[in-house]
Amino acid sequence: MYKINEVFETIQGEASFTGVPSIFLRLQGCPVGCSWCDTKQTWDLNTEYLVSLDKTVEKKADSELWTEATSEQIVTLFQDKEYLAKHVVITGGEPCMYDLVPLCELLHEAGFSTQIETSGTFEIKVPKETWVTVSPKINMRGGYKVLTSAMKRADEIKHPVAMQKHVDELEALFTETGVTPKLVYLQPISQKAKATKLAIDTCMKKNWRLSVQVHKYIGIN
Repeated sequence: MYKINEVFETIQGEASFTGVPSIFLRLQGCPVGCSWCDTKQTWDLNTEYLVSLDKTVEKKADSELWTEATSEQIVTLFQDKEYLAKHVVITGGEPCMYDLVPLCELLHEAGFSTQIETSGTFEIKVPKETWVTVSPKINMRGGYKVLTSAMKRADEIKHPVAMQKHVDELEALFTETGVTPKLVYLQPISQKAKATKLAIDTCMKKNWRLSVQVHKYIGIN
């Protein structure tokens, strides 16, 4: 059973799949404790907020309501909702708290491609066909370390930055793990000019890429 905070169809606004129509499956539960997290409603598994699957799908705003569903129920839901997107983004929360192999394999059989977005602090259990986005959460209050195995499995790194220390922490992580991925995206934590300039300048110096959260600029989920 997967614990789900919300399901919605939109345009992916970040990193390599920017602009791709996508179904977002946001899972519930995360102990990492990122200070700037914009989905804190997904952190806790409070049974007081456990509801039916249909009520979770119908949510119109962020909330702590969550539900449980099997892989089969999730695929059936996508088909029943007649979603047009064929790319599924599994995020959270921290999706790698779960074994995602059964879900991703069933989605692939049903004609979907899959992507996960993870902090890199839990073992990644997905099929080889699944695109893995690691947004390494370094020195967060939960005390979890970014795993070398997660860095090695990453198809891309997407790193939020607001100040130079965030860039320095990422480079230190590359040194510590011995992993320098081919695709590195810097993403300003806010749309503020200072953070954006830092990201642009650093990308130019290091031949990295910029991710600007297009969905926030155009005003969609």
